[in-house]
Formats: sequence, structure tokens, C-alpha cells
Amino acid sequence: MSLNDDLTAVRRNLDELTRKVERLEQQAAAARRQPASAAPDQSRMVPVPDTPYDSALWTDSDDEGLGARDRRAP
Repeated sequence: MSLNDDLTAVRRNLDELTRKVERLEQQAAAARRQPASAAPDQSRMVPVPDTPYDSALWTDSDDEGLGARDRRAP
């Protein structure tokens, strides 16, 4: 490629970047104008307890990727 071709490609990419940045600025300004919702929808939230799980839940499970405890990998 010649120097002119390189400069043309750089200018084209810079113009495209400028357009995308302007579009992002417009979207950010529109998002700031919209009021934020008062509170998250509690019906969609699932509580996760801080207490440890009962170890009996895992007694017959396999280790992912390692296979069963009593078998060897091929």
C-alpha cells in the first residue's frame, strides 16, 4: 500500500470512531435523562443463605472434569 492509501484508511477509521463516540455520548445523555427505577423487582430476586451447605448434598457427586472417585481416567 502506498502512503496515500494508508492515510486514507486511517482517516476513514478515525471518522468511524468519531461517529461511534458521538453515538455513545448521545446514548449516555439519554440514559441520564431517564429516571432510575425506584427499587429492583423483589419478585425476581432469589435469596442465597450465608450458611454453609449440608455436606450430605455432595456425597454421591462426581468432581467435574475429574470423573468419579472410584474410577480411573482412561
